[in-house]
Amino acid sequence: MTIEYTTRYRTRSHIPTEPGTPYFIEKGHGDRAHLFGDLVTIYAGGEQTENSFNFFTVEGPKGDIIPAHSHPDTHEVFYIADGAVQLFVEDLQGNQHEKLLTPGDFGFVPKNCPHAYRMERHHSRVVGVAAGPGRTFERFFENFGAPTDALTLPCKPVVPEPGKFATVPQQYDVTFLPDHRWHAGA
Repeated sequence: MTIEYTTRYRTRSHIPTEPGTPYFIEKGHGDRAHLFGDLVTIYAGGEQTENSFNFFTVEGPKGDIIPAHSHPDTHEVFYIADGAVQLFVEDLQGNQHEKLLTPGDFGFVPKNCPHAYRMERHHSRVVGVAAGPGRTFERFFENFGAPTDALTLPCKPVVPEPGKFATVPQQYDVTFLPDHRWHAGA
């Protein structure tokens, strides 16, 4: 049985709020959110790791590119568990790279590097780790999207209210880059 907690972010959470507390999360549990067409599940966050890293999964349908963005304080890892994901990254010198990642493949995005990704197969799943003093980066998903108890992808995309684009991302170390252009593929 997975224990439930109350946090400042959620009335029901499977993640304890105090750092240094061991815990286990059974399959089908975790703090979930819908954002765009994706289901995000949080397993560990800044509160548990003293803001050193967080661990989450993102499952989504084949579809649109996740918009270009960067994280000023956070390094991000993409490990593909299922499906295929096209990862676009621009290094600090302005060189653009893209790679189709399939199960078992790994991609690393250093802080401050613009990046975006696109699910290339239905029900692709990324295991993500974000490390750095990026506050509680993992809470971006539920505050920008919508918390959910569902275990499935949203029936229709969860698009944030326009006002959230100006306030929510910066609180969680996310900088959207609406004018960023990828030279190929995106």
